[in-house]
Amino acid sequence: MVYARITGTGSVLPGQRLSNQQLVDRLAARGVETSDEWIVERTGIRARHFAADDELASDLACTAARAALEAAGREAGEIDLIIVATSTPDMVFPSTACIVQRKLGVHGCPAFDVQAVCSGFVYALSVADAMIRTGGARRALVIGAEVFSRILDFDDRTTCVLFGDGAGAVVLEASDQPGILASELHADGRHADILCTPGSVAGGKVSGNPLLKMDGPAVFKMAVGVLESVARSVLDKAGRTADDVDWLIPHQANIRIMHSTAKKMRLPLDKLIVTLDEQGNTSAASVPLALDAAVRGGKVKRGDTVLLEGVGGGFTWGAVLLDF
Repeated sequence: MVYARITGTGSVLPGQRLSNQQLVDRLAARGVETSDEWIVERTGIRARHFAADDELASDLACTAARAALEAAGREAGEIDLIIVATSTPDMVFPSTACIVQRKLGVHGCPAFDVQAVCSGFVYALSVADAMIRTGGARRALVIGAEVFSRILDFDDRTTCVLFGDGAGAVVLEASDQPGILASELHADGRHADILCTPGSVAGGKVSGNPLLKMDGPAVFKMAVGVLESVARSVLDKAGRTADDVDWLIPHQANIRIMHSTAKKMRLPLDKLIVTLDEQGNTSAASVPLALDAAVRGGKVKRGDTVLLEGVGGGFTWGAVLLDF
């Protein structure tokens, strides 16, 4: 039987780090009032990273991908599938994955983007797993890359303090040993309006509002509920229980949501991987960024069982259970 197993991880954060106080000072110059205490208390975020003006999602994706390839002991030419999860692509088309393919010097293999916002990496990993299991690929690059700083409304203190930029990647390879044990994906478009960027390009101009809008309380309420249910469901699919989970790596959006999920699963908080405090919400990049940090930090080790979760606009959510 063919399985899909992660053989390498990589990530990158842009060089411009903004502490809460630095962001607060920038916002004050615009007449927007907030504070470090307000941000930390409501979110757990203390800093985030913003891309340079000339830094694209594909640039971050390539850096993370190269680090993952090195960790896996693979060359870019050995990859036969590239999937990029992003809501902030380089351009309308072609896909950011095709641009990454060109920059990595890979030719001919399928390359495409997945757009599920903050659930994007979990969606992309599930798609790559299915393609490997069915023989459609042998070695895949699965990347989450975002430059959310480009779509933030810096006059809205409830959203602009939450997000950051970055990229994370994994190399996923066919194996005779179990890796990804189970996955589950969901969406409910009835809630599309509670987290969205409603602008579009029409006639050479931006039509509608191209900046992120969020109903924070509605998103919080939905996220807490769906993350617990999808976690339990994916554990049931794999024939595992919460006691088998060594590490929980949820989407890094809000520390209260993350703590709530862990407590509902009866997982001790020392099994929760947290990078939110230094990275903010990096949307589709948050799960692979946290995974790579946990691997390189010596927490996640070979043989550990890891539960990945994502939740985001759409409204979308999903989980992947894997043996690392």
